[in-house]
Amino acid sequence: MPRISNSRVPQLRSSATPASGAVAAAAVTAGCVIAAALLAAAPAAAQKGGDAGATVEWPTYRGSLAAQNYSPLEQIDAGNVGELRIEWRWHGANFGPRPESRNQSTPLMVDGVLYFPVGVTRNVVAVDARTGQTLWLWRAREGERYEQAPRRMSGRGVAYWTDGEDDARILTVTPGFHLVALDAQTGLPVPEFGEDGVVDMMRFLRGPADNVEIGSTSPPLVVGDVVIVGPAHGVGARPDSKTRTKGDVRAFDVRTGELRWTFHTIPERGELGYDTWLDGSAEYTGNAGVWAPMAADPELGYVYLPVEGATSDMYGGERPGDNLFATSLVALDARTGERIWHRQLIHHDIWDWDNPTAPILLDVTVDGRPVKAVVQLTKQAFAYAFDRQTGEPLWPLEERPVPQSDVPYERTAATQPFPTKPPAYDRQGFSEDDLIDFTPEIKAAALEQVRDLRMGPMFSPPSLVDADDGTRGTLVLPHFGGGANWEGGAADPETGILYVGSITNPAVFALRPSDPGFTDIRYVFVNGEVPQPMDLPLVKPPWGRITAIDMNRGEHVWMVPNGDTPEDVLSNPALEGVEIPRTGKRSRAALLVTKTLLFAGEGYGGDPILRAHDKRTGEIVAEIELPGAVGGLPMSYMLDGRQFIAVMVGREGPAQLITLALP
Repeated sequence: MPRISNSRVPQLRSSATPASGAVAAAAVTAGCVIAAALLAAAPAAAQKGGDAGATVEWPTYRGSLAAQNYSPLEQIDAGNVGELRIEWRWHGANFGPRPESRNQSTPLMVDGVLYFPVGVTRNVVAVDARTGQTLWLWRAREGERYEQAPRRMSGRGVAYWTDGEDDARILTVTPGFHLVALDAQTGLPVPEFGEDGVVDMMRFLRGPADNVEIGSTSPPLVVGDVVIVGPAHGVGARPDSKTRTKGDVRAFDVRTGELRWTFHTIPERGELGYDTWLDGSAEYTGNAGVWAPMAADPELGYVYLPVEGATSDMYGGERPGDNLFATSLVALDARTGERIWHRQLIHHDIWDWDNPTAPILLDVTVDGRPVKAVVQLTKQAFAYAFDRQTGEPLWPLEERPVPQSDVPYERTAATQPFPTKPPAYDRQGFSEDDLIDFTPEIKAAALEQVRDLRMGPMFSPPSLVDADDGTRGTLVLPHFGGGANWEGGAADPETGILYVGSITNPAVFALRPSDPGFTDIRYVFVNGEVPQPMDLPLVKPPWGRITAIDMNRGEHVWMVPNGDTPEDVLSNPALEGVEIPRTGKRSRAALLVTKTLLFAGEGYGGDPILRAHDKRTGEIVAEIELPGAVGGLPMSYMLDGRQFIAVMVGREGPAQLITLALP
């Protein structure tokens, strides 16, 4: 199995080459002050077709509206993947008020140009996909709006639109919650869109005007002639009020920026689902946004929303009821915003297991019947699968009784929906059998350290820090970060196999009475300390894994650890002389599937390695050392008949985009 070290491989091309072309004057728009500098004209579109000059693009976040993170390219295969070398690097050191070591974005590639956001101020850049040369830069200057923004980071991507006649556009959402349309050739705001290229989405909010924490970290989604935006809110574990901004989803005309429709994720009086918010709690409760990426089926004309939970994340005493459409998968007519169907995946969510991933659209065959499916991966490690036209489950969903809360005023849902297929792709619930047990002494230490914690099955609720039974909280698995999270999975449309990266990492869910004057929510979350017996993780490995699931049969195909055993575990004195299996890292894999291979970066918490796996078996075919840990999702494109793999990396220094190709 070849291991490639970049320190031994010369950099073939550098993004430091000076840009050519004139520098355009700064453009100032209304709504916020925005400047764009044209550094170079974008190259002409590459010829498509023909082996020598073939071009295969990556025009949408996650590759297509189906969100499969799949590329049909096959030039890089098991026989040559070990020869991959860095082709060029693009450095993000000088973008934003401070260098960003982690960039979660995935570039688009259209007509030989890569487009992606960078820096905590979420600048947008266009880069030559052949050489890494910067073509143009746009950045927002939002002043106080930026300073108050809850999600100041690079974001995960941008969107592209063209009708083949008008100039192509790049669409992005700023940290201060402006929707901006940029000319794809120049980077300048499109004057006929909104007010000089900008739509101020704060104008449309429902909720308190004096307590707004809203933005968006995922790219907008373009379906036909509408651009759809889902919001992200501030962290909801300890909000300062039960009255918050509502996470409505909105669509705008992609040409003019005019508001086309709004979907209320928390229903208004008279709307479907209002009666699932008891005691009038729909009137003041907020959040329930769509911070994860969305997906769409352009043939059906449907967009699929992975809706998050409502205020607050771990205590629902102020919002009794099932709380539609919080923590639900919702299908809408992309043109009108009309609800087609919905499935609530957690009733009255009090675990912060909000839907974190883009729904994946996949055509499968179940019991001999072709089905157009949609699969929602979740933090709780279920892959919920439905007919994407009707919302009917591919396999039965069972409402099963779950443990109930003893926290004052909390009214837990009596049952939760459990899919009968496929099995969970990570461990769920916590018992003594989950404790680390490399040696009897380690297991005994673990047992001693969990004596003051509650354990139980899936959906065991958070408990008080000073409960009457002497416990200080509930051990919950998966963690509120997953399971799966925004990295999601990758799907092979040829085989119907779904690949999922997940993490096995417990958390202590605890609540205490809120401080007088801090909030009108009666109980707030306390992030309890998870024991580390003998300086080791509390739970058995693997701590990170990749699971292959056959979505035709609803069965697992294989599972492999995501990464080797951490050095601090191998060197732990308590394990001297003990043979340790490959454990994987406490990190979620970032996946890309091609016609030939499954590529997996260990993720930001792992080592700087990109692995190529055999799609059928999970066997590691090659390991490629990277200059930093993987921060975004890898993608692949072809230019001039050459296949490239591009991925954002970082951690020890500023984030950089690297491209890999065969010599």
